[in-house]
Amino acid sequence: MDLELARQWLGTALGEARAGRGEGGVPIGAALYGADGTLLGRGRNRRVQDGDPSAHGETAAFRAAGRQRSYWGTTMVTTLSPCWYCSGLVRQFGISRVVVGEARTFHGGHEWLEEHGVEVLVLDDPECVALMREFIAARPELWNEDIGHE
Repeated sequence: MDLELARQWLGTALGEARAGRGEGGVPIGAALYGADGTLLGRGRNRRVQDGDPSAHGETAAFRAAGRQRSYWGTTMVTTLSPCWYCSGLVRQFGISRVVVGEARTFHGGHEWLEEHGVEVLVLDDPECVALMREFIAARPELWNEDIGHE
């Protein structure tokens, strides 16, 4: 995966994460790009806003993309390492690659995805790290709820 293009696509996901933060939600954003580079869908974690525990950023982007004949060659871009739920979505539908903004604040299932043939690029983006660290410091109870900790 071209590093410059990956960073450009991460900008879409970061925009979604910022919007989620502005709405009082968990600042995680995602975007799904087609094999030809077309933006198919974008979304953000809306668990708080919608009261829906399944409304993760990756699932929102996936849903926004609508039905695709195949997901071969597509790229899921996410500001944070995908949780097991979202990692399962990537595997279930055969999404070919995942671009991860950061995996410092949460180490999800991206290594498992790699072990199963998904191309993974972790960018370790400073803005993604700062966004999550600020959120976790300000709203630890909401963060713990989001990742399933008490």
